[in-house]
Amino acid sequence: MSMAKRTDTRSTALHGADSHDLIRVHGARENNLKDVSIEIPKRRLTVFTGVSGSGKSSLVFDTIAAESQRLINETYSAFVQGFMPTLARPEVDVLEGLTTAIVVDQQRMGADPRSTVGTVTDANAMLRILFSRLGKPHIGPPSAYAFNVPSVRASGAITVERGAKKAVKATFTRTGGMCTRCEGRGTVSDIDLTQLYDDSKSIAEGAFTIPGWKSDSFWTVRVYAESGLLDPDKPICKYTKKEMQDFLYREPTKVKVEGVNLTYEGLIPKIQKSFLSKDKEALQPHIRAFVERAVTFTTCPECDGTRLSEGARSSKIKRISIADACAMQISDLAEWVSALDEPSVAPLLAALRHTFDSFVEIGLGYLSLDRPSGTLSGGEAQRVKMIRHLGSSLTDVTYVFDEPTIGLHPHDIQRMNNLLLRLRDKGNTVLVVEHKPETIAIADHVVDLGPGAGTGGGSVCFEGTVEGLRAGGTITGRHLDDRAALKDTVRTPTGTLEIRGATAHNLQGVDVDIPLGVLAVVTGVAGSGKSSLVHGSIPAGAGVVSIDQSAIRGSRRSNPATYTGLLDPIRKAFAKANGVKPALFSANSEGACPNCNGAGVIYTDLAMMAGVATTCEECEGKRYQASVLDYHLGGRDISEVLAMSVTEAEEFFGAGEAHTPAAHRILVRLADVGLGYLSLGQPLTTLSGGERQRLKLATHMAEKGGVYVLDEPTSGLHLADVEHLLGLLDRLVDSGKSVIVVEHHQAVMAHADWIIDLGPGAGHDGGRIVFEGTPADLVADRSTLTGEHLAAYVGT
Repeated sequence: MSMAKRTDTRSTALHGADSHDLIRVHGARENNLKDVSIEIPKRRLTVFTGVSGSGKSSLVFDTIAAESQRLINETYSAFVQGFMPTLARPEVDVLEGLTTAIVVDQQRMGADPRSTVGTVTDANAMLRILFSRLGKPHIGPPSAYAFNVPSVRASGAITVERGAKKAVKATFTRTGGMCTRCEGRGTVSDIDLTQLYDDSKSIAEGAFTIPGWKSDSFWTVRVYAESGLLDPDKPICKYTKKEMQDFLYREPTKVKVEGVNLTYEGLIPKIQKSFLSKDKEALQPHIRAFVERAVTFTTCPECDGTRLSEGARSSKIKRISIADACAMQISDLAEWVSALDEPSVAPLLAALRHTFDSFVEIGLGYLSLDRPSGTLSGGEAQRVKMIRHLGSSLTDVTYVFDEPTIGLHPHDIQRMNNLLLRLRDKGNTVLVVEHKPETIAIADHVVDLGPGAGTGGGSVCFEGTVEGLRAGGTITGRHLDDRAALKDTVRTPTGTLEIRGATAHNLQGVDVDIPLGVLAVVTGVAGSGKSSLVHGSIPAGAGVVSIDQSAIRGSRRSNPATYTGLLDPIRKAFAKANGVKPALFSANSEGACPNCNGAGVIYTDLAMMAGVATTCEECEGKRYQASVLDYHLGGRDISEVLAMSVTEAEEFFGAGEAHTPAAHRILVRLADVGLGYLSLGQPLTTLSGGERQRLKLATHMAEKGGVYVLDEPTSGLHLADVEHLLGLLDRLVDSGKSVIVVEHHQAVMAHADWIIDLGPGAGHDGGRIVFEGTPADLVADRSTLTGEHLAAYVGT
């Protein structure tokens, strides 16, 4: 049958399959959502906006994406599901028209010290195969080039059961690429023993100064005291050579302590396993402070920081070893791979070229493959995750992005927008949670949540086109075309912070004087060296309070009251008013409900199915014993206080019978950063990214310091909240502080007293100061990318 004839026979009626072009959400109640019902068009770009904490992530990630992933997981066998994360069905009445969801969020990459950009993107795996095929001299299979694989040799007798049994001698070898000195970490640690113990004391007298090592702990101090290998009453400085060897370096040995079998291990290997094998950034603050005091990390002298054995470094392709390739800037590595012409590995080279070109296209060409993944910012981590989806042949997929423009200069936002549109034009549904007006402007469909945050949000304020949003009168619509004006006058510096010859990362011997007593903004394209200058070159310590983008950590038991230290003065006030112990007013201590152990809910594990959380019947979710709730302060019990919003609590503790100055000061800071709507007992796990960032800011504002260094404080902030933040920064400066902000947001740049612009490009094309001066001078000059975009923003 000819093509023409086939076309004529087609029915003009809509096919049944084509009618499913909407994702329908009905009655969503996850977190603070209030029975939200919306229809999202498929194969279109939909942007979800609204103030921080309005329910955007609850709708997009916790409802739509979570249910899609849960349904896909259910297609696997029960055996496979047992190895997968268990997901509960979201609180929603109806979800129809879902497609496979691919979530590209801002969760930081794995913080394992051996995790690098190359390992998380599989680029290292492909390079290892390339070197095992083409490297000269040939040293072995791909594992011989892997810094995560140690070399193994073994020999012995094995029994072969074939007919008559007989023992056969066998040897086994595996060539790995791990440097034996640093075990593939690239750094070696030297431990300061004076930070571990006081050698003038005995173990029984409490010689250990390691956090968490209490004298009654079975697993730590008592193992040493009662092992029989050491005299617990003898001062450590009096130990013999053998005792000191046993104390510090003894191999794991089985010992009995009060009839319990335990393992005794030398202090140095024990500290290395319990503290140093973990990523420093993932440790609790007091443990991290101990590690920074006790341990110095230096580049491994044997592998020179490459993590690889001498054999792996000796094998080369065109005078380049795998260590050299991983240390190259990815944009240069892409050129090197493109120049290789080897038909025997053509498919591998094509895959590598595609991966490296994707890095460059997405604006990450300045990274290197050996960059530890734990050092990537939230925005960089999200873009690294995007790489595996660029050029994918999958269509009719739902891509879900969480503020993909975070950490991007206005120049880079246009490239990100083009990528989002390309994904949509391949026939995919693209859902984006975003605050930046440049990205909202390209949306086919906009869902605006609000009107407020927390309990004041959770409703759909607007659904429709961008033009409709502008005319809709919502907070987002009103602020969408806001443009901050340049200041008429700028403050006069009270001094300068001198940086001379800064060479951290890609900085090229930078000399700069950062003015003090003013609002100074450090800007430049992503990868130009801003964080290296501010965090890597400003001398830490005296008077410098640094607030970076690292995530705040906390379990479902943590809440704003515990995180900020607010609960301590509240417990003391309750204890003083009622003549009892403060510990009674902690849900994690003596006052906890015995049924749910202070969690407020009972968790039931159902193996491969989602666990069930039910409100504790005994305390009715209040987390405390009934007897504790009989104690009152100002007519309220402790559970009622924790249910208050910050604004209510500020009033409650500000005057009257409950007047508590220490608690009131913390509450004022929380209100100052725009968190007045948060309830004191809300679990940290339910806070949005913007809320966590501001909670961190409020906590650090209590620290005594003259210089505040903020890293992109507008991350996760709505356009209306940026105005509030600028007021807060002004108040800090007017109170005599110096504020240095690393920022891309043009409103913050326009509001600055002084701008330092780095560039002109990223990676080795950056690392230089391209402009220093006032925002007005930068706009008039227009000599840099930042100047051009700022001039366009302020409309000059």
